Amino acid sequence: MSKITDPIADYLTRVRNALKARRRVVEIPASNIKKAITKLLHEKGFILQYKFEDTENGQGNIKIALKYNKETNEPTILSLKKASKPGLRQYAGVNEIPRVLNGLGIAILSTSKGIITDKEAKELNVGGEVLCYIY
Repeated sequence: MSKITDPIADYLTRVRNALKARRRVVEIPASNIKKAITKLLHEKGFILQYKFEDTENGQGNIKIALKYNKETNEPTILSLKKASKPGLRQYAGVNEIPRVLNGLGIAILSTSKGIITDKEAKELNVGGEVLCYIY
């Protein structure tokens, strides 16, 4: 197995590919950041359910049940975009936090208060690294 240099980009790509292939469930190797992002996606209604599973190597897996519109069968997640890359980190102060799709989407930030959404960061008055945009 090859070493993944950007685990968050890998996470977003696996979810994006599963949505394109109309999969119901996607399995992703676990990490604390990925678990936090998964919890946020569930809280904000972008995914149906998730389950953290332990594996033999101790890393664990995240099983995510993807959410689709009942009538149109379109995925609830239309776009997942990586903002901060290993070679070019994107930081935003509390006043520079981007609005995603005029407030319909979310930006996920890594802050001193943990992994939180753009709205929570504004409420807590903290800036941080912009990880990704989801709508």
